[in-house]
Amino acid sequence: MRILINIPSLKLLGGVANHYKGLESLWEEQVKYNTVGRRKNIPGVIMLIYDYIKFCLICFLGKYDLVLLNPSLGKTSLIRDALFLRISKFFNIRTIVFFHGWNKMIEEKINKDPKAFKNNFNKADCFLVLAESFKHQLINWGINKPVFLTTTKVDDVLLKGFFIDSKSFDPNILFLARIEENKGVLIVLEAFRNVLDNFPNATLKIAGDGPALLKAKDRAKELMLEDIEFLGNINGELLVDTFISSSIYVLPTTHGEGMPTSVLEAMAFGLAVISRPVGGLVDFFENRKMGYLIDSLESNIYADTILELLNNHEKLKAMGKLNHEYAKQYFLASKVTKQLERILTKD
Repeated sequence: MRILINIPSLKLLGGVANHYKGLESLWEEQVKYNTVGRRKNIPGVIMLIYDYIKFCLICFLGKYDLVLLNPSLGKTSLIRDALFLRISKFFNIRTIVFFHGWNKMIEEKINKDPKAFKNNFNKADCFLVLAESFKHQLINWGINKPVFLTTTKVDDVLLKGFFIDSKSFDPNILFLARIEENKGVLIVLEAFRNVLDNFPNATLKIAGDGPALLKAKDRAKELMLEDIEFLGNINGELLVDTFISSSIYVLPTTHGEGMPTSVLEAMAFGLAVISRPVGGLVDFFENRKMGYLIDSLESNIYADTILELLNNHEKLKAMGKLNHEYAKQYFLASKVTKQLERILTKD
């Protein structure tokens, strides 16, 4: 089967690009990536007409059996991909829409009047989403085509040479995400201040970059946090080493998450997870066995939860081992690719 997948530039940082970059070498079907949207130094709006013309030519000349579109539930992405969908259906190509990110504000707007969304997207042959709640929402909006659940992934190569029995489970805490306030970085800093007052041997690493980085560094100075490292964007060996040396992953996000890849990677490396009940996490996460999903945004509650794990080494170790085995079973890129191909090639 010949499959055309619209993706963001693989040279850009981002969840969708990272997802498909990790799957690129694993496809068994004939898959071609078609870059749309922003390029490195060119805004997406400038590339839009070019992208539409190129897409028309590819659909007309390429003899593709299937098109996979990858919008997020955001205003710009919805408008852009609604036209991509019309184009692919004009050429009578089976088309699947995979919603990745999920913006709650956009969801609320569609809830008030879902007619336009239904008219635009019910033309697709089926849908992929990252959470059961997203599936129910599409159905509530009048989508009557099949909706399948899938997941993001952990690159198999990341785990090469890693053995959970060699992990020491030292009192090291990790925040790894884009550094934005709605990802909860300031909450983590406040919580860590409280943790140190009760567990002075604990350490914290902040990995990532983003608009709140300077504010986070300033707040760390105000809190006189010394056992903390700001690593910036990390990958390769440094990413692996950071996961291996950490025992607790904390992400108090208020962001419209689908299935946070960083959480899955943390699980694969045997970290207990402390996060919030967002996106696809609630569909599989076993509270108190894999870690904790916390509704609150109060830093003291995160501090108490971290301390509970640091003061119970056996519990921390058991969570880490369970998470490692679960991630290997369900989230490796090689397995995610096969699951996707089964859906894409389904009649």
